[in-house]
Amino acid sequence: MDKQIEVLTLPLVAAGRARGGRPTQQDDLVCLHDPTCSARLLVLADGMGGDGAGELASQCVVHVARKLWEQGLWREQSGAQFLETLCQEAHLELCRRGRTLAEGDPHSTIVAMLMIGNRVCWVHVGDSRLYRFQGLRCLDRTEDHSVAQLRVRRGELSVDQLASAPDQHRLLRGLGGPQPPQVDHGCADLRPGQAFALCSDGVWEHLSTHELAGLARRRDQRDALVAALTKAVERGGEAGDNVALILVRVSLKEWLARYSIKLRSAVSGRIASRRGDIVTGG
Repeated sequence: MDKQIEVLTLPLVAAGRARGGRPTQQDDLVCLHDPTCSARLLVLADGMGGDGAGELASQCVVHVARKLWEQGLWREQSGAQFLETLCQEAHLELCRRGRTLAEGDPHSTIVAMLMIGNRVCWVHVGDSRLYRFQGLRCLDRTEDHSVAQLRVRRGELSVDQLASAPDQHRLLRGLGGPQPPQVDHGCADLRPGQAFALCSDGVWEHLSTHELAGLARRRDQRDALVAALTKAVERGGEAGDNVALILVRVSLKEWLARYSIKLRSAVSGRIASRRGDIVTGG
C-alpha cells in the first residue's frame, strides 16, 4: 500500500492525491489561479479503464482544463458555460484518444469548480463529488451518477449504505464513450467561512460528511489535506482505491477582497457608461 501523498498548495487551496493500494494512479487534479481577479479553477478527475487507459483519461481531462484556462475562455463565457465547455471538450478529447488505443475508449469522472468574484459555479459527471460547507453544516453535495445512488432515490438503500453498496462503482454517466455527457450544474454566492471539498470516490467512501466538514474548516489546510488522505488510504486497506482531494476555504479577508474587486468593476462600468452618454449627447 502506497501512503505517499503528493501535495499542491495555493492561497486558500490545498490539493493532493495518493495511490493507495492500486498499481497505478488514475486520479488527477489541477488548481489554476489568476491573481489579477482572484479567479480559480479547480478540477479533479478519476479515470477508468485497464492497461493505462484510466491514467490517460484523467490526465487528458486535466490537460483540457489547462488549455481552456490558458486560452482565457473563462473570461468570455459565464461560469456555467465555461464549465460545460470544459466537460464537452474533455469528452471529445477522450474520444479522440480512444481511437488510438487497442483496449477501447478511456473514460473519466469529473468534478470542477470555478470561483470568480463572489460567485462559485461547479459541475460534475460520475461519482467524484463536491461538498459545500458553512461551518460544520453541509449546504450542498453533488449526487453521484451511479446505480447505487439510483437505488437510494428509489428507497432501496439508505444514504449510509451508499459507500459500501456492491454496485456503487457502476456509473450511469461519465466522460468518454459514444454519447455526449449530461452534465450536472450548481452555483452559489460565496460567504465568509464557507469551505469546499472536491474528492474522488476513494475519499468519500471512507470519510463521512461530518469528518470532511471538520477537516475543511481547519486553519492549516495542508495539514487537513494530509490528514484526510492518510485516513482514506488507511481505511481503504491493502487493495484500497486511489484517493484525491481539493480543499478550499473562503476567509473573511478573501471575501472582502472579492467584494472590493466586484464593486470596483461595477463602478468602472457605470463611469464608462456615463462617459459614453456624454460623448453621444455631444
